[in-house]
Amino acid sequence: MMRNKLSIHVGLIILVFILSAGRAFADHLKGGWIKYAYIGKSGSDVQYQVTFYQYSDCSEPEKVDPGIFLGIFYGGTSNYVKQPQYIPRTNLTTEQKSDFGPCFQNAPHICYLVAEYSAVVTVPENQDGFVLSVQRCCRIQGIANVPNSNSTGLTYTITIPGSSSENNNSPVFDFNDAAAICYGTFFTFDFSAKDIDGDVLTYSLCSGLTGGTQLEPVVTEPSAPPFQTIPYFSPYNGKEPLGGGVTINAETGELSGIAPSQTGTYVVAVCVSEYRNGVIIANTRKELHLDVSNCKLGGAQLDPSYITCDGFDFTFINKAGNNPDYYYTWDFGVTNTLTDTSTRPTPTYIFPDTGTYTVHLKARNDAGCEDEAQTEVKIYPGFTANFSVNGSCIKNPYNFTDLTTTKYGYVNSWQWFFGDIASDGSADDTAQNPLYTYTDTGQKTITLITTNSKGCVDTAVKVLQIYTGPDLSMKFRDTLICSIDTLRLKSSSTTEGAIFNWSPGYNILGNASNQPLVYPKQTTTYNVVVDYKGCVASDSVTVHVIDKVNLELPPDTTICKTDSIFIQPETNALYFSWTPAQALNSSVVKSPYAVPLSNTTYSLTASVGKCFATGKMNVNVVPYPAASAGLDGAICFGKTIALNANIVGSNFTWSPESSLYNAKTLSPIAGPQSTTSYILYVTDTLGCPKPATDTVEVTVIPKIIAFAGNDTTVVRTQPLQLNATGGSIYEWAPSSNLSNAFIANPVAVFNDGPDTITYNVKVSTPEGCFSSDSIKIYIFKTEPQVFIPTAFTPNGDGRNDMFRPTVAGMKQFYYLRIYNRWGQLLYNTGTPEKGWDGTYNGNKQAAGTYVYVIEAKDYTDKSFLKKGTFVLIR
Repeated sequence: MMRNKLSIHVGLIILVFILSAGRAFADHLKGGWIKYAYIGKSGSDVQYQVTFYQYSDCSEPEKVDPGIFLGIFYGGTSNYVKQPQYIPRTNLTTEQKSDFGPCFQNAPHICYLVAEYSAVVTVPENQDGFVLSVQRCCRIQGIANVPNSNSTGLTYTITIPGSSSENNNSPVFDFNDAAAICYGTFFTFDFSAKDIDGDVLTYSLCSGLTGGTQLEPVVTEPSAPPFQTIPYFSPYNGKEPLGGGVTINAETGELSGIAPSQTGTYVVAVCVSEYRNGVIIANTRKELHLDVSNCKLGGAQLDPSYITCDGFDFTFINKAGNNPDYYYTWDFGVTNTLTDTSTRPTPTYIFPDTGTYTVHLKARNDAGCEDEAQTEVKIYPGFTANFSVNGSCIKNPYNFTDLTTTKYGYVNSWQWFFGDIASDGSADDTAQNPLYTYTDTGQKTITLITTNSKGCVDTAVKVLQIYTGPDLSMKFRDTLICSIDTLRLKSSSTTEGAIFNWSPGYNILGNASNQPLVYPKQTTTYNVVVDYKGCVASDSVTVHVIDKVNLELPPDTTICKTDSIFIQPETNALYFSWTPAQALNSSVVKSPYAVPLSNTTYSLTASVGKCFATGKMNVNVVPYPAASAGLDGAICFGKTIALNANIVGSNFTWSPESSLYNAKTLSPIAGPQSTTSYILYVTDTLGCPKPATDTVEVTVIPKIIAFAGNDTTVVRTQPLQLNATGGSIYEWAPSSNLSNAFIANPVAVFNDGPDTITYNVKVSTPEGCFSSDSIKIYIFKTEPQVFIPTAFTPNGDGRNDMFRPTVAGMKQFYYLRIYNRWGQLLYNTGTPEKGWDGTYNGNKQAAGTYVYVIEAKDYTDKSFLKKGTFVLIR
């Protein structure tokens, strides 16, 4: 019951919280942390004062949450201890840096809103301790080391030790987060915390944790540990959030190093491990978004040392920047001269000799800043890295020769990178002239980095192509010659200096060249080997030899005019020449397609070198037979039509034959039941084996079903609308009393005459198909009325089985409704001709009295309503 009450209470808070926060408040967070203080025990329950600090953007105070939800989990199982606890905001402060000193240049705006949420938390005694967490979304947009930061959530977490150390108080961080960090410069930042229990604290950089989503920025039920880490842009990660040049002191918590050269906001998370008597008891995590700004920490800033190895001039750059509000004084450290100074912000100085010089820079401004920097400059020109490579292929080692030159000192180190992964796992060497055997082929980027005893460093880079051996390409590998021919074999290699050797020596001239001449008298395979410094490549050519050309053409044939024929001779030849070339798709292929329009004799000359053979083939061309099935026609359903066909040929057939009379003639009688296409097939005996076809279509007009309408009643002098269906042409008889006897829907008005009249209507189509129907009209002399029977007997004897009203003089009938004596509706219809059969839902109703209600409208638009009773007799 307590859980249900808590759920209701939390649900109301959630509703208010979400309405006040909303999805729009999902991209303003800049970090935070949790702390707790031990209060005491009550029975088996332990109480802590838990406080959560959440940092956010100063420019958006309206987005600060009015409350948060604290998840409490068992340390051993990660199960919820109880429902998440809602903690309201207890304080909101601003942490801002405003004093930067007179030497600071381009001071950034550094400001955090720190929201404090504090409440007493009660947990049961537990030997595995607890994990606390708060989850929220989202971070500010455009964080430099985290992709899609404004859709990435946060998880703040801390652990409480188990029952053996349950009286623990967590470490507490100082609020000194508003610190300036300038890009590309050395900085320090204090992440240290204090522990009132005297526990030993160790610090490490760790990954940020993700939390809520844009769909649920306020996480009312934080997920259980373990928590998912956030992604980072390369080369950053949780251990190096500001790059490899920034580290944290594990004992002091001081973050220091060279800031990234890219300005922006960076996510930095620090994990604090709490040790008591050498045993870790708890962990605290603080995450902060640090701003790396476009600023300078002072007026003078230089690297510790510089060196030039390619000349005596050197251009100095003040890393604090060229500020027009500063006065600069440079001293380049050359003794016995007064000209080694400059007041330029970025001077270039030509040193008189080699050596090491101490350079001083002083900077001051009118605001009281006086800053100074010192550096060491080494001048030792004439140092150039270079190398050469000598090798052949992947099978043999390559010899790398150092060609580095130095004018001062001596070359004292070599670092080779061969662009490959060797079998022993290494990819470099420190020897001056190493040997290296590659494991695979392809382009390799060779890099040599050398240094000399004066401190100079230079790099040489060359690209080397590694081959399996000399390349070898062949013009052809299989060919055919006549025994009286001589053939030139063709091979090539782009490897300069490669040596060719062909074998066997049978009937070959120039076996040491890449294109020898051969004249074998029998089929022979010639092999070629290309050698380059012990690396070889090989290939072969098979030369097939024949003594004569064999040729056999297909026998003479007959084809239908406009058809094509594929001529396939049997021959061992390589080259072909057909005549005449007209009507052929090609006159130089072995098997051409021919489309002759008249009788043609084709001649073929087939050759191999100087050997050849000839042959001929006659193609007779015969026209197709002719077929004309006649003109299309149309018939009424059930009628017939005569077909009239003409042919030029010897035989014919009709299809289908099932609806034809005299199908073996050219003038059969067709009587299809539906529209049918009749195909006439004509064949001949003149040599064209293919039939000619033509089609005639007999369209069948569907059977006409005339309908004049149901017999009806009318009151004298009242108009009656007739409505016939079934075709497109109508003719009523007799035509008396009708507004138009030649339309489907004439109006009848009876002023006098007999009490009944029967009209016949002939319904036709434009093709002359027709059908007839009639309607009987009962004419009453009363006012417009609906006549109701007093009883009916639904016993199935065919007489009086339906309760059906008679409608006279009504323009529109609305409904007939039938009720039983309890007022239950049993029947409802807008078509009175149907009537009621005495059943309801398929069940026969009992004999007795029933109520009817009828509503209609007469031809004067006067409403008609009639109610009454009738008797069902069984």
